[in-house]
Amino acid sequence: MSQTDPFRATRALFDLPDGLVYLDGNSLGALPKSVGRRVADVISGEWGRSLIGAWNSAGWVDLPRRVGDRVGRLIGAPAGTVTMGDTLSIKVYQALAAALDLKPDRRVILSDTGNFPTDLYMAEGLIASLGRGHELRVVEPEAVEAAIDESVAAVMLTQVDYRTGRLHDMAALTARSHAAGALTIWDLAHSAGALPVDVSGAGADFAVGCTYKYLNGGPGAPAFIFVAPHLAANVRPALSGWFGHDAPFAFEPAYRPAAGVERMRVGTPPILALAALDAALDVWDGIDMGTVRARSIALGELFVREVRTGVPDLELASPADPAARGSQVSFRHTQGYAVMQALIAEGVIGDYRAPDIMRFGFTPLYLGEEEVRRGAAVLVDILRTGRWDTPDFRRRNRVT
Repeated sequence: MSQTDPFRATRALFDLPDGLVYLDGNSLGALPKSVGRRVADVISGEWGRSLIGAWNSAGWVDLPRRVGDRVGRLIGAPAGTVTMGDTLSIKVYQALAAALDLKPDRRVILSDTGNFPTDLYMAEGLIASLGRGHELRVVEPEAVEAAIDESVAAVMLTQVDYRTGRLHDMAALTARSHAAGALTIWDLAHSAGALPVDVSGAGADFAVGCTYKYLNGGPGAPAFIFVAPHLAANVRPALSGWFGHDAPFAFEPAYRPAAGVERMRVGTPPILALAALDAALDVWDGIDMGTVRARSIALGELFVREVRTGVPDLELASPADPAARGSQVSFRHTQGYAVMQALIAEGVIGDYRAPDIMRFGFTPLYLGEEEVRRGAAVLVDILRTGRWDTPDFRRRNRVT
């Protein structure tokens, strides 16, 4: 890699339309060029020629563990502590159920208003299913530390707020949780591949995340789950699927959990999706997360300066201190949806989150200063001219 631009080589690994400014890698990562070839090889060369034999000959059965170790390297997890499969919602459910089972005398799940809604929905559903009087206690992000007390069984947080990018201190909140006798569940959906994460160094008990954002695994890519080694042997899987069995092909009538994190597997792994993710992870080989973080901060700060110079009264929803946010910048605007549609129509892709958030993600593997400056300039011009104010731009799509 070039010493002046360490990401010049990685940008060449992605397939992006010419002229597009893609500031939405925090929602869906760009397509690595290698993914199509890999998936085609799996379809024609493995599935097509080896058929069911590819479970052994092509190593399909081991993909969740092997890919899990590759994700683990990016989040500070030791080999053998991360496995892949299912969706992030399922992994949240598994981690939370396991944590509550390990703390049978406590009834409070603590979370915050910056958590992604599906995590809260899964907690509500689990509480209703258990019927044991658990409570989901939701506080403002700034109040989390003070709310951790001896009544809390599990602290369940998304490390980076999906709307504002506000960044929680994983190590400090985990230490506070452990001091109070609580377990931690960290959702790394907006962290993995965006900034340095060290689940082992922070002492995290459980971590989960999706892989279709900064890890570029593609829409609906498999989620991951990390279980701390000291807990893995005692975790009881709430979803005791056959691939989480110690000997799935013994077809025993009763469930017997596999060793370690393997017990958190559920059903048959999605091989085509795992193959796509495996190929996408190749772009991370040799990449230092500290370098990624430094560049993402520089790009985010450049965007903020350019936008606020042109439109000084536009409200910054993200923390002003770049060290206090993830790899995204959000602005508030009462007509943010229409503004975003106008941007997209002019080839600058961000996204909108209700009620008034315009989000922009900064992904150094394929995004540089030129695109950031151009994206900011288009946003400024749209806001100054008011050309977002049309019926077409106000009309809501199902996906925002």
